[in-house]
This record gives sequence, C-alpha cells and structure tokens, in this order.
Amino acid sequence: MRLAIIPARGGSKRIPRKNIKDFNGKAMIGWSIEAALLSGAFDEVWVSTDDAEIAAVATSFGAKVPFIRPAELSDDHTGTSAVVRHAISFALQQQLKPGLVACIYATAPLLQPVMLKDAMLQLQQDAALDYVFSGCRFSFPIQRALYRTEQGRVQAVDPASIPKRSQDLPETFHDAGQFYCGRTQSWLDAKPVFSPSSYLYELPQHLVQDIDTADDWLRAELLHQLLLRQA
Repeated sequence: MRLAIIPARGGSKRIPRKNIKDFNGKAMIGWSIEAALLSGAFDEVWVSTDDAEIAAVATSFGAKVPFIRPAELSDDHTGTSAVVRHAISFALQQQLKPGLVACIYATAPLLQPVMLKDAMLQLQQDAALDYVFSGCRFSFPIQRALYRTEQGRVQAVDPASIPKRSQDLPETFHDAGQFYCGRTQSWLDAKPVFSPSSYLYELPQHLVQDIDTADDWLRAELLHQLLLRQA
C-alpha cells in the first residue's frame, strides 16, 4: 500500500486558518490533495488534522480523514515526523500495510502531480533509499553569506570564499518543504530525512515558495496564477 499523509492542524498562528484559506479559488489544502490524487502514486490520501472544519474541507476534495489527531500532537512544537508516525500506527492498527508513505504539506499549491509520481518511483526503484524529498538549489552561493551586526556592519560567514568565483564554489540546496516520501520502517525508526540515504528531488526555483507571511502568500498566488495560465 502506498499512503499519502497531509498534516493540517487548525492552529496556524502567522496566517490564521491558512490550511483552508482561499488560494486562487480553492481552499489551500485542496491543491495538495488534488496533486496527490492526480499523481496516481498513492492508494489512499489521508489528512491528519485536529480540526473538524479542515476535516470537512479535506473530504470534499476527495481525501480521507480516518481519525482526528490528538491534541498532544497538534501544538506548535510537534514535528512532522511524529504526526506521520501516528498516522502510520493508526494504519497498522486497522490491519493496513503501508510500505511507502509520503508526507505532503497542506501549503504546497505549486506542487505538480508528476513530481510526486517521479519521487515515489525513485524510492521504489532504489532499495538503498530511506527517503526522497523535495529540494531546491540556492540561487546565490551560501559560502559568501554575510552576518550583519546590530550596528549595520558586516562580517563574512566564510571569509575565504568571498574572493572566489561563484562557479568555483560547490552548489548548495535547501529543503523545499513540499513532500517527503519514505519507507514505512524508516518513518517508524525516526531515521533522519537529511542524510546520505536520502535522495534530493530537485524542484525549479519558480515552483518553490514558503508561505508564512502575507507577502509570501501574495508571491505564491502570483506564481500559481502563471502556472494556471500555462496549463
């Protein structure tokens, strides 16, 4: 069984009700649910939530909400891995046998179904992998990053890299925060996602946007509108 889990708690602080706030005509979570369903990569798509309204919205888009997430896993300090492990444990209690489990964020409207399909296929084909996760290339060499003091003055993070040409510095990547596909046992054993046994599935920069502020939201909507026009 291939299972997709979309964590979506109700207590978003920076953007209230972010997971079901309207985003280009649909509840934000609806885009993630539809991407998972359209990918054809999963036998079931579950939403893990502590919120009845989010549960209702999720089911309206075709996801299943087989349980209401307990309060102790719905605070500001609970990590994603704990939420995924809880969902896997529930599945096992129901005599289901998920072999591959993907965590997909509810706030990933730029996510395309083909990305999930390809990532799951990569995981299936390489038995040495624990996870395949979405990543993105830094647009500027992080080795030439600067610290800024309270007085507005600067200090190089790595002074030796400042005079080097960009093309002479190794490329670096960051977590794109859209999906994490893993083996059930890897999740249950709490193996780290960012390790040599993980494969970074690179996303283009125009399909990556954190959504934590009003400015983030606006930029994501504009990028998404461009995608809709190209479809």
